[in-house]
Amino acid sequence: MKSKEDELEHESEQALNQDSYWNQKIEATTDSLSVHISQSQLQQISPTALAYLGDAVYELYVRMFYLFPPKRPDTYHSLVVSQVRAETQAKIMRDLSPHLVSSELEIVRRGRNAAGGRRHRLEGEIYQQASSLETLIGYLYLTDCRRLKELLQKLRLEK
Repeated sequence: MKSKEDELEHESEQALNQDSYWNQKIEATTDSLSVHISQSQLQQISPTALAYLGDAVYELYVRMFYLFPPKRPDTYHSLVVSQVRAETQAKIMRDLSPHLVSSELEIVRRGRNAAGGRRHRLEGEIYQQASSLETLIGYLYLTDCRRLKELLQKLRLEK
């Protein structure tokens, strides 16, 4: 019979292997889907369009994260919705900010400024922070998948 310590160590080892598996999947996904885009093309993309792309990339990452162990569809949905809602994204943006370099902070600023002026169910600041995260993810997806992967690994999504 295994001790509680052995069980915890085994669970930790499984989680690490699973994280490694998902990191490989993320890398494969970003490598196969990435688009080669010129700097002049990139400058033509609005922060809103980057956020649109970043929203999809982030949701795909979250969906992949929760895929194992297998669950019922309604459980998948609940887990994903809890992570992609604006309040959670705003918190993630605040947590990631200290890890960003100046060029990334500039993209975040552009995304935050582009999110203003619309009415939503949330306070403007929360919506702006969530939009700035999506803008950053969209930008990094197009420009630096390795850096995107590095930042996504800093997220502490709960199983």
